[in-house]
Amino acid sequence: MFKNKKIHFIGIGGSSMSGIADIMHNKNAIVTGYDLVESKITKRLVKEGIDVYHKPNLSYIDNADIIVYSAAINDNFEELKYARKLNKKIYERSEFLGILMQEYENVLCISGTHGKSTTTSMIATIFLKANLNPTISIGAMLPLINGNYHIGNNKHFIVEACEYVDSFLDFKPTSAIILNIQTDHIDYFKNLDNIIKSFNKFVKLLPKNGYLIVNNDDKNTLKAVCNHEKTTYGINNDSNYMAKNIKFDKLGYPSYDLYIDNININRVNLNVLGKHNIYNSLAAIALSHKYINDISLIVSALKFYKGIERRFEYLGKFKSANVFDDYAHHPNEVESILDLIKKTKHNRSIAVFQPHTYSRTNAFLKDFANILKDFDCIIIAPIYAAREENIYNIKEDDLLKLIKEENENVVFIDSFEKIINFLDKKVQKDDIIVTMGAGDITLLAHMLVGDNNG
Repeated sequence: MFKNKKIHFIGIGGSSMSGIADIMHNKNAIVTGYDLVESKITKRLVKEGIDVYHKPNLSYIDNADIIVYSAAINDNFEELKYARKLNKKIYERSEFLGILMQEYENVLCISGTHGKSTTTSMIATIFLKANLNPTISIGAMLPLINGNYHIGNNKHFIVEACEYVDSFLDFKPTSAIILNIQTDHIDYFKNLDNIIKSFNKFVKLLPKNGYLIVNNDDKNTLKAVCNHEKTTYGINNDSNYMAKNIKFDKLGYPSYDLYIDNININRVNLNVLGKHNIYNSLAAIALSHKYINDISLIVSALKFYKGIERRFEYLGKFKSANVFDDYAHHPNEVESILDLIKKTKHNRSIAVFQPHTYSRTNAFLKDFANILKDFDCIIIAPIYAAREENIYNIKEDDLLKLIKEENENVVFIDSFEKIINFLDKKVQKDDIIVTMGAGDITLLAHMLVGDNNG
């Protein structure tokens, strides 16, 4: 379908876009791409033989058969406007990914407000260890595949399915997971009811013989799938796949007895921290079991999963403090990080939080304050606007004031360099510093440990 087609990607440096671009490259398409800045991702694409540049170049649009653009690209961007003027075939990323899915026999889509990248990575690990060689697309870097995608065969395509701007409604799933549904992306969905409706539409994309797996402990998920045949997993409510007799070792790693349809099958030992990863692993086991009969193989393969980039990722030392980096940008995710830190031996907890988007900061202001106040020290970095204008008149000071009502040890610092200077004077032996946010706060984390390649 794509052999020798000239495909141009606008925003090729994005985690999903880069993976799709390289998949196309390996399908013998002629791939080019634009991205605003050079990064580890764009450098890797260039090494693969893909022509990537960082200034608009309309000649690439002239030559292209197909244009694929990221949702992060402004409608007025000159390459996109020019492509429309020429009446080129133009696809938004998710739309093009939906077309690509038609080339695969089984399309496994992992959706939910939280845990998508982790669960997708767990399933990818299981399939790889089972020698099934799936094609994989993840929204984070998985060390096992040295990236965020893997080009395998056309039998299984394991893909993270994001709900933002209803993008997952372009997909063609044969199997799907819904991990959880919570209020998020308020700039688009406006309210929780609209999010639930979106997931309900997603479920309806499954064919008659499709396989749906849902979190039986999540009431919003159950609302979205109430009239659909489903396989369930959970901890609290009776489910097809259950974790019982849960224990945490001294380092905080969980283990549990796996029950399938009320039969004790095996003991599961995880090499990732947190109760939320028990749920993620149950979802991964349930979906993998649809395609892999040997449950012992599935359970043993999970031991090889040790996490993905930016999920409470240990980076190294800053002076005598331990530095962790996390993608957390929703109150529930920040709360999960706090729970992990409580289970980790440390002196003081220092949160460096970069609020992500004005709409999310405005919607969850009190929730963020209520959780962040429980860190020993809180540093607020400037709000990362991403795609938004500040129509809410929200400021970092609004968050600071709310936290300060409960915890005096909170400051707003307006640059990464100043944050480093502040921490240089502040840190003590065995402190934990955790940088959190979905913007560029990860750069600060890498600066702290002397790594300029973040």
